[in-house]
Amino acid sequence: MVLSILKGARILATGSAVPDLSIKNEELSQIVNTSNEWIVNRTGIQERRILKNKEESIITLASSASIKALKNASMNPLDIDLIILATSSPNDLFGSAAQVQAKIGAKKAVAFDLTAACSGFVLSVITAAQFIQNGSYNNILVVGADVLSKWIDWSDRSTCILFGDGAGAVVIQSCSKEENGILGFQLNTNGKEAQQLSIPYKENDIDSKHSHLLHINQGRFQHLYMNGKEVYKFAVSQVPISILKCLTSLNILPENIQWLLLHQANERILHAVANRLSITSNKIISNLNKYGNTSAASIPIALDEALKDKKIKKDDIIVVSGFGAGLTWGTVVIQWKY
Repeated sequence: MVLSILKGARILATGSAVPDLSIKNEELSQIVNTSNEWIVNRTGIQERRILKNKEESIITLASSASIKALKNASMNPLDIDLIILATSSPNDLFGSAAQVQAKIGAKKAVAFDLTAACSGFVLSVITAAQFIQNGSYNNILVVGADVLSKWIDWSDRSTCILFGDGAGAVVIQSCSKEENGILGFQLNTNGKEAQQLSIPYKENDIDSKHSHLLHINQGRFQHLYMNGKEVYKFAVSQVPISILKCLTSLNILPENIQWLLLHQANERILHAVANRLSITSNKIISNLNKYGNTSAASIPIALDEALKDKKIKKDDIIVVSGFGAGLTWGTVVIQWKY
């Protein structure tokens, strides 16, 4: 979809944060039947960062990334109008965005969570752009943060090798139509396949005394489950279609983009999507070898590092695509304006 706008919106600055603790593949091979070679060949991941103590949380990661983004934007937290926290692993089931708002001192900002797992950051950027481009807000902080280590079964080889914790943030600001940097988007959902990647809720087999007397059932959320083969097939088939639809709506050819920034799920997925679009591998932004799959945090962390490394230049066109649980997937095309 090409945006119909009253104002333009552009990403002003980025920031990211990851835990100090690094878990390398060799360490995982001590607890599950795997090896460094097997993990690298199947995923491209060499290590991942994990929260290690009670003093660290999704709030500390999200707040650290946010403060860095605000500093890079030379912006006071009091200038932020809205905070959108993309996460599927809040430390409070009612949401964590308000705690981030308090932690960074953005007391004038409205704050809410957006839950869409690995697609969450893309959906949040698009949501923020709508608020800015229709004139509602001027300065929005979008944070992608997840700590899926809290939901992993560390005896399950199919998932424990993949996920890491982290946070990334961007400041999106209103601008003139001519300087607009959020060019267009395309979004999709297929709820019939939700079971392929989920953290399911299960009712307890044995009711407590009180729940029995009240004739109600209670339960708890289970460990993260993923059907890896089905998720892989979904990603490599549907993500290129989404990207092509979005680029076509903007009259942009795949060969004319400068960067392809996909959710950092698996190196084989990144290259398979690029190949289907005839995009050369040197245009792929990737850092999953260091961090694994950080869900909603993966795209903003990779974007922040690419900017620190001075890969991205002014007016570069970046195709950003997220995909994951829901199943959800989508694309946003960005033109870098700094």
